[in-house]
Amino acid sequence: MSEPIHRSFYLADESDTLDLGASLGAALRDWPNGLVVFLEGNLGAGKTTLCRGVLRGLGHSGAVKSPTYTLVEPYELGDRTLNHFDLYRLGDPEELEYMGIRDYFKAGDVCVIEWPERGTGVLPEPDLRVTVTVDGSGRRACLHSGTSLGEQWLKHWVDVSGLEMPEAGT
Repeated sequence: MSEPIHRSFYLADESDTLDLGASLGAALRDWPNGLVVFLEGNLGAGKTTLCRGVLRGLGHSGAVKSPTYTLVEPYELGDRTLNHFDLYRLGDPEELEYMGIRDYFKAGDVCVIEWPERGTGVLPEPDLRVTVTVDGSGRRACLHSGTSLGEQWLKHWVDVSGLEMPEAGT
């Protein structure tokens, strides 16, 4: 993998967060591969809202709930599944082994994981890392490629969304 690619976006409100998520989800529609996405940020930063936007971009029109108590909420989206994990209440990373975590990481499926640091040592490396932080009265979302697949996906997303890609590492 070359230098990781990253993009940063100011999100003024919840609508901007949903729109960014929808843009990411729309780019996943014709992406032939799966993707492992880590959503990082403090409690209340907007991680679940971003995931709700991703699901909308993928065509999901039903309710989106945070899987805080169930740990995972799968969404069947045609020929692929998006597995939304929330590991906030996880006591020990080994609990993921007991729930059969590896079965969720199938080729072509997308796994979006909130609080991934609680699964350290068990979770695979992320293809894409999204960090959401408070920035003034809004939020800032920073997207970082973590693997060569993540780098390819970010370039694909830029192509389908019409965004300009910064130089690698900027």
